Amino acid sequence: MTSALLVDIRDEVTCPICLELLTEPLSIDCGHSFCQACIMGNSTESVMGQDGESNCPVCQTSYQPGDLRPNRHLANIADRLREVVLGPGMQLEGILCVHHGEKLQLFCKEDGKLICWLCERSQEHRGHHTVLMEEVVHEVQEKFQESLRKLRLEQQEAERLAAVIIRKRTSWKNQMEPERHRIQTEFNKLRSILDKEEQRQLKKLEEEERKGLSILEEAENELVRQSQSLRELISDLELRCQGSAVELLQDVSDVMKRFSSIKVTSEVPHTPGTFKLLTDT
Repeated sequence: MTSALLVDIRDEVTCPICLELLTEPLSIDCGHSFCQACIMGNSTESVMGQDGESNCPVCQTSYQPGDLRPNRHLANIADRLREVVLGPGMQLEGILCVHHGEKLQLFCKEDGKLICWLCERSQEHRGHHTVLMEEVVHEVQEKFQESLRKLRLEQQEAERLAAVIIRKRTSWKNQMEPERHRIQTEFNKLRSILDKEEQRQLKKLEEEERKGLSILEEAENELVRQSQSLRELISDLELRCQGSAVELLQDVSDVMKRFSSIKVTSEVPHTPGTFKLLTDT
């Protein structure tokens, strides 16, 4: 079967909608055939008239969806073409030149791709080194095998490095855990020492506060007594000055003793320790 004939047969069993080999083909009365899924989708998506008609995607002939008929003949040809010419899973474009429809038999070394005999004579490949596909297969296979060998070595090296990194990461984490515990332990000790020192300083402060308040309280009480004596003496002197001569001179010596015994201190007593009140200036 020649390449040109293959192309002709392929065109006959190619769906005009999806441009692939027909699958479960349905035919319209106009003679055009389509894949079942393609034409049913076209019938659903196309704008229908009031009578429910659709148009052929190729010639625009009107048809009713009920007019579609399975085309077993085309289905058999498409299946045979897949099995005999293409083989399971292959595409026709993979063995025929997309430009000329001829079989791909030559390999262009400059472009690194398969071409047909018409491509070899075209301006695009003129002067290029071409060889039969069979002659270059072994050479390319050897190059690919060598590339695969190198790639596998690179992959093994990558896997080795990944394993080393995993081991180092695990080792690093194992080293960090004791260090973390050591730091936490040291700071817990420092916190304990600081807590004890805080309590000691607070206790000392409370003691100094108590002593200082006691001193200030005694000074305040003494000042109250002195103020009371001053008020009494002032009142006595005012009465004597306002009274008669007898009242003024009576017990003068006693009054003078009382006057000389009263002396108000001009200093605020100092509190103990290093903690000074704002008035201790």
